[in-house]
Amino acid sequence: MLEKNVSWLGNESTAIWCIILILLTTSIGQPIVLYVAALGNVDQSLVEAAEVDGATKMQSFWRIKWPSIMPTTLYILIITTINSFQCFALIQLLTSGGPNNSTMTIMYYIYYQAFKLNRYGYGNAVGIILALIIAVFSAIQFKVTGSGKND
Repeated sequence: MLEKNVSWLGNESTAIWCIILILLTTSIGQPIVLYVAALGNVDQSLVEAAEVDGATKMQSFWRIKWPSIMPTTLYILIITTINSFQCFALIQLLTSGGPNNSTMTIMYYIYYQAFKLNRYGYGNAVGIILALIIAVFSAIQFKVTGSGKND
């Protein structure tokens, strides 16, 4: 019986999915800890009052708990967005942007342009564009989640 070895990181179609899977599994811990802490800080007297008034568990969650943990949700959204744009070390260690640039992220592209090709000005310009893109995404997330409402 022949054994077939699969080179997950050497295949253009599977390399990026391996990187994404590693990023997802390694970045899920912090949001879980933050949500557990945020849920622990929800005022239980409000939850108990809602139950006395006849609210179901789902109504209690969406009307009391969810608004209470919205600042934590906003923080997690912004931090994970920034981290997803700044994936560098994993790419550098596992694939160096290959095979055939299939795992080239913007952070690795900045590194490659600036330090491999010695195009420091171009790498700097791309870095500034990345900072602007992250700022726009963060502003959109602030707007969508309703941060700063005066309720």
